[in-house]
Amino acid sequence: MSTAAIYVPATAHTKTGHPENEGRINRILPFLEQTGMLPDLHLLEPISATIKQLRRVHAPALIERIREVATTGGGALDHGDTYATAQSYNLARLAAGATITAVDHIMTGRVKNGFALVRPPGHHAEFGRISGFCLFNNVAAAARQAQKEHGVKRILILDFDVHHGNGTQDIFYDDDSVMFISTHLFLPRMFYPGTGDLKELGNGFGHGYTVNVPLMPNVGDVGYGRIFNEFVQPLARQFKPELILVSAGYDAHWQDPLAMAGLSLTGYAQMSRLLVELAEELTNGRILFVLEGGYQVQALSYGILNTFYALTGQDQIVDPLGFMPQEEQDISHLLHQLKRHHLIY
Repeated sequence: MSTAAIYVPATAHTKTGHPENEGRINRILPFLEQTGMLPDLHLLEPISATIKQLRRVHAPALIERIREVATTGGGALDHGDTYATAQSYNLARLAAGATITAVDHIMTGRVKNGFALVRPPGHHAEFGRISGFCLFNNVAAAARQAQKEHGVKRILILDFDVHHGNGTQDIFYDDDSVMFISTHLFLPRMFYPGTGDLKELGNGFGHGYTVNVPLMPNVGDVGYGRIFNEFVQPLARQFKPELILVSAGYDAHWQDPLAMAGLSLTGYAQMSRLLVELAEELTNGRILFVLEGGYQVQALSYGILNTFYALTGQDQIVDPLGFMPQEEQDISHLLHQLKRHHLIY
């Protein structure tokens, strides 16, 4: 079976000077063609999410708010930097729908795995609150589609964006059918969104199914590698998911202008390979990556390319940017805390 790619560059959803703009991925298909990857991919046609699909993860008032602002020509959607243009409502529905479409193809066996190259991103969009450049929560909508339409009982969502996926956490906080694991930079009151403490564990039936990995700056490849090998893998094996969804943000790269997590393209590629291998072991290969952040275009482009190498089983990593020049920070104490909180021995 093939690897799917589905593409929503949302060129009309852009704001001059804003880091989340159409220039992030508007040249990604020519880049994939230039590198020889595009012929190995099965390109899917995106279909807009229905209101019913969006209401599985969002309050009607949130959906209507985005529609109203777009209808009046665009403007600010929150008190921060989240914006809409006149076309943003339709494009955000297309991004969510594309992610849903990719899940449909994976769950029906038409493709093995895939990558939804979509924007606007989604992991900061909560059930009833817009934030963090995100309009609709694409990965959450895809998870609910897998459950409602394909009968999936257990889904693992792994978020390796450098910012905490507060929206995804909010939507599934009471839910034991979705395990949400987020690795993110955590500097309260100093780094957006300020949530994602390791003590945020879920509520009610969902207690223990929210898993936050709050990182200090400059953790780098070794630290991320230890987290994925020593903590994420055993936790996923305990949970036994039927589908893995990945909120794939490439802003943890050491050259990204919005953060300082210290990952290299090689480190990203190794994480992607581990997740694909984990999917082969646990879900019969069913895994979908969904684009979130990443604001250094070269790091983003090669990060996506290396993820496709992992998805297609090609033993290749391309890293023209090299490794972080700063010293990597040791995460042994954090790992000990995480294992104690989540009973990993």
